[in-house]
Amino acid sequence: MHLLPVAYTTATASCMAPVPFTYTAPHNVLIAAARLILCKRNYDRITAAIRHSLHWLPVQQRIDCKLCVLVYKCLHQGAPVYLSKLCIPVASLTARSHLRSAAKECLVISYCRTKNYGQRSFSYSGPTLCNSLPLTLRDKSMSLSQFCSRLKT
Repeated sequence: MHLLPVAYTTATASCMAPVPFTYTAPHNVLIAAARLILCKRNYDRITAAIRHSLHWLPVQQRIDCKLCVLVYKCLHQGAPVYLSKLCIPVASLTARSHLRSAAKECLVISYCRTKNYGQRSFSYSGPTLCNSLPLTLRDKSMSLSQFCSRLKT
C-alpha cells in the first residue's frame, strides 16, 4: 500500500525535473494517500506526518534525488552508456582542466537552445543539479548507499 502512491507520483512527475513546481496532481495524490494510510482528516496537518512518519519526500525533492542518483550512476559506470556520455567532468577536458570548476569536480553543462524544454533535458538538468550539491556529496570514494543516505539528509 505504501509503494503505490509514491510510484505513481514519481512516474507522473518525472518529466518535470527542473521546472518550477506548478503541476499539483502528483502532490495531491501523495497527500491523499498519506491521509488514507495515517487515518488523518481533511483539516489535519499532513506535511510533517508525510516526512516523519512515512519518510516520504515531497514530489520535487524526490525528482531531484532520483536525478542526482542517476548522475551518480553515470559517473560510476552504473548507468547506460548513452546517459554516461552526457555526464562529463570538467577536469577530463584538456581545454578546461585548469579552471576552478575542474578542481571542484563539476560537470560540463551542455548548451540548450530552448528555455522551456532544453532545461528539462538530462544533459542540462543532471549536471546543473549535481554541480549545486556540496563538495562532500561529490566525493568519488562514496558508495551508492552512502550517497543516497547523505543526499536525503
